[in-house]
Amino acid sequence: MSKQKPKIHSVTEVAKSRLFTIESLDLSFSNGEKRVYERMKPSGRHAVLVVPITSDGDLLLVREYAAGTECYELGFPKGLIDPGESASDAANRELKEEIGYGCKQLTPLKEVVLAPSYFSSKMTLFVGQDLYPEKLQGDEPEELEIVRWPLSQAEELITHCDFSEARSITALMLALKVLGKQ
Repeated sequence: MSKQKPKIHSVTEVAKSRLFTIESLDLSFSNGEKRVYERMKPSGRHAVLVVPITSDGDLLLVREYAAGTECYELGFPKGLIDPGESASDAANRELKEEIGYGCKQLTPLKEVVLAPSYFSSKMTLFVGQDLYPEKLQGDEPEELEIVRWPLSQAEELITHCDFSEARSITALMLALKVLGKQ
């Protein structure tokens, strides 16, 4: 059953920081109910995340500081798509910046949204194979720790305490399915 979308009567900026703008939306639903929702203002920029796999059958992860959890988290290379850049070009660039490898084979897995009630940005998940060494300067404030994890032990990675970022877990599970490992 397809429902009629709510009518947006107004959109008001309620808070702004260097990184985020929060909007308030006055809505009315087809059944007459009225609500005020808040969301992050759509930026129009999307992101990518890559599950890189070496020819030796290792996953390459990065451990980097996450301000939200105030600790170092283990996850896959990821980042924003630059204006005019394709998702696959951004994925390859992020690999070069974060782990020092490019890849010749990128397989798209799925486009996902994190918390669609609050965010509109999409992230395209990829598997990256046929890696070759190439390093680009990234925008991280410190050198990222690169962690090799055997693909054969991917099930253990899913339950590892430092590997908790939902998009990385989703990407790994989809990669395992595409690779026939699950």
